Parts: sequence; structure tokens; C-alpha cells
Amino acid sequence: MNRDDIATEPETGADDATYALDRKAIAAILFAVDMEDKAQLTALMEPLHAADIADILEQINAYDRIRLIRLYDREFDGDILSELDESIREEVISVLRPQVLADAVRELESDDVVDLVEDLGEPQQEAILDALEEADRIAVEQSLAYPEYSAGRLMQREVVMAPEHWTVGETIDFLRSSDNLPEHFYHVVLVDPRLHPVGNVTLGQLMRSRREVALGDLTEDLFQVIPATQDEGEVAYAFNQYHLISAPVVDEEGRLVGVITIDDAMIVLDEEHEEDILRLAGVGEESSLADRVISTTRRRFPWLAVNLVTAILASLVIAQFDAAIGQIVALAVLMPIVASMGGNAGTQSLTVAVRAIATKDLTGSNVWRVIRREVLVGVINGMIFAIVMGVVGWIWFGSLALGYVIAAAMVINLVVAGFAGTVIPVLLDRIGVDPALASGAFVTTVTDVVGFFAFLGLAAVVLL
Repeated sequence: MNRDDIATEPETGADDATYALDRKAIAAILFAVDMEDKAQLTALMEPLHAADIADILEQINAYDRIRLIRLYDREFDGDILSELDESIREEVISVLRPQVLADAVRELESDDVVDLVEDLGEPQQEAILDALEEADRIAVEQSLAYPEYSAGRLMQREVVMAPEHWTVGETIDFLRSSDNLPEHFYHVVLVDPRLHPVGNVTLGQLMRSRREVALGDLTEDLFQVIPATQDEGEVAYAFNQYHLISAPVVDEEGRLVGVITIDDAMIVLDEEHEEDILRLAGVGEESSLADRVISTTRRRFPWLAVNLVTAILASLVIAQFDAAIGQIVALAVLMPIVASMGGNAGTQSLTVAVRAIATKDLTGSNVWRVIRREVLVGVINGMIFAIVMGVVGWIWFGSLALGYVIAAAMVINLVVAGFAGTVIPVLLDRIGVDPALASGAFVTTVTDVVGFFAFLGLAAVVLL
């Protein structure tokens, strides 16, 4: 079995399978574990990227995971730990032998170590910190002193910097003689005598310039400095908005304390997107496939309880028209259609609005234009589906009046859905509540209540 066979599924023509792990390779790995064949396991795992190994550990059950880790033993490296989902990271660390854990952690840069230890319990934090050299431990502890989800937690302490008066030649000589360069870096940060960053020079500019050229003549036009206390979501937005590759991080006095690179910023951006999706679905922002039954149940229960309350409110509206429903059975058949269409339309507007708020595209300057657009979309779609359902109601139940009623209710509910799906997340954001977290329940309640009330109310007036 060659490297390509292990890393990916066989070619099927489907783009989404290109980077999927090969089931046969996973089976071979588990067979090696069953046979306790360390040499075969190492041969199978060696070609894999750390992210693929992390995926394997997340996909297999806890019993096989423990046996694999113990057999793989000293081959286990720090990159695997940093790629692991947080839900099983603590479990994996508890299985590793202290010496293996120490060797793995020493391979990581400071930002990866911070990411590794910040969510662990105190005993395991100490085990990892004790494995570091004194200077590295101090750097990690200083980063941990910054607020959670801040730039100080996200940055790496290893920074390539040079005095602003240096030339290209002096900088290249320094880089070649240095034993402490980060594994990956993109800029040389220029600093003044007080260690304040004053500019960035890309490695490309450095390599193609003559030795006597001053670094100050090569600085990039765009220079973004990140305060250490800035929220990591804002950092990710800045990287995405201004196409940054790396940016220096400064303390309260404006002194250089670290650097954030694009890979870490994009991880945050990806996590922000994932959290929005999970929150909109009401399954919790930290849900994963590796979660246990009890923790998953506990996380989902509150949202189901909220949904139950909204369903009861909708049922109370229906109860006000029980006499009408009793006389005209067709109302019971058709009313879920009105509520369902409104709910789907509201979810569409809600998703667009929440994403636009997260990317700062929906602001006070354009909010009314967006609301007007969503309402007009609701009007147009409502009229189209009103015609369709009016004809369906007329043909199905032989009542032209019933067709008029469901058509009017469809227009009303889709207009309200577009309005509520945009206004509710905006209002929640204005009062400091995460719109991704709470908007869904409110929009669903509005579309259900309005849909049932419009349809049954019109039916009671027109048909009875």
C-alpha cells in the first residue's frame, strides 16, 4: 500500500472524496493495533499528515484509540496534538507516557502550546508546562495571562525582528547566524529602540534587494498592529479584510510581544463560521462527532426546551380557532404548509443576516436597504406561491374562497418572515446578544404564530 492509497480514498470522480481517509488504510491500521505490530503500524502511519492521524483518532472508538496511542508511543508528535479536536485532546494526553508527551510538546511553537493547554485541567496543564524549557514555559505562561479568545492567546512569541536602521545585508547575516528562528515566518518586523514595531519587510523583498539597501526603504505600505487584548474574532476579520500574512502584536505600552500568522487567523475564522452554524442549529458551539451521549444530550436539551415553548405558543394560536377547524377540515390539512413556508423563508433571511453581521457587511448604513430587499423578496415569492397554493386549494377542496384565504396567508407570512429574519438578528446584535445563538427561536415563533393566525383568522372571517 503506497502513500496515496493511505492518504485518500480511491478516485471516484467525486470532489468531496479527494482528501477522505481510505477505509482500507484505517482497517489496516486497526489490524496492526490488534496484532500489536508496532513496525507495521509505524509504516502505515508515517506517510500520513498529522491532521490525518488526528482524524483517525477522532473517528475510531475510545478503546481502539487508547491501544493505538500506546502502541504508536514515541512516534507520536506534537503536531498531532495540535490538530486534535478539543473534545478528545485531554483523553489522548492522559494516555501518553510523560516522556512521550514532553518530547511531543517541545516540538511545538508557543502559540500551539498555548492552544493545547488553555482548555486542559490544571494537572495536565502542569504536566505539559513542566516538559518545557524554562524560557519556553515563561513565554507560554505570559500568553496564558492574557484574556481568553484574545490576540495574546493567539500569537506566537517567536518573532523575527530587526532594528529599523539595519540594511539588507546585516539582516541576512543575522538570520543565517541565528539558531532561534521560527519554523515558519513571512516578515521581518522593524522595531525602534523602545521595541515599538514600525514596519514589516517581506522575505521576498529582503531576498531580492541588494545588501546595502536600508530595511526602512523596503517596508510594506499596509502595516497593521494588533493589540494583545484584542478579541481574536476581530483579529481574524482584520486578516481577512486586509489580506494580511502576518501582523505584530503589542502590549499596552506598544512594545512588540509576539506575532500572529495567517494560518492561526484563518483557524479562528473557520471556528467562527462553525460556531455560527452550530448555534443556528441549536446544538451548541462546541459540538463534535467525538462527544459522548450525556454531554451531547445536555447541550441540546435547552434548545429543544425552547422549541417546545415556541410550539406551545403556536398551538395556543391554533386553539383560538378550534371551532373553525372543526367545521372545515381542510384548514387542518393546509395550515402546516403556510407555517412551514414561512419558517423556511425566515431561516433563509436569518442565515444571510447573521453571516452579514459576523463579517460586518450588515451595518447601520445599509440595514434598512437590506430589510427592504428581504421584504420585497417575501412579497414576490409570496405572490408566486400564493397563486400556486390558491389553485391547489381550489382544485383539492373545490372551494375558490379557500384558495383566496391560503393565498393571502402565504403572502402575509412570507413578507413577515423576510422582515423578522433580518430585523431580529440586528436587534439582538444591538443589545449585545449573539444573533446566531438566539435568532432562530424568535424567528420560528414569529413565522408560526403569524402564519397560523393569518390563515385561520382569514378563514374564520371569509369562510364561516
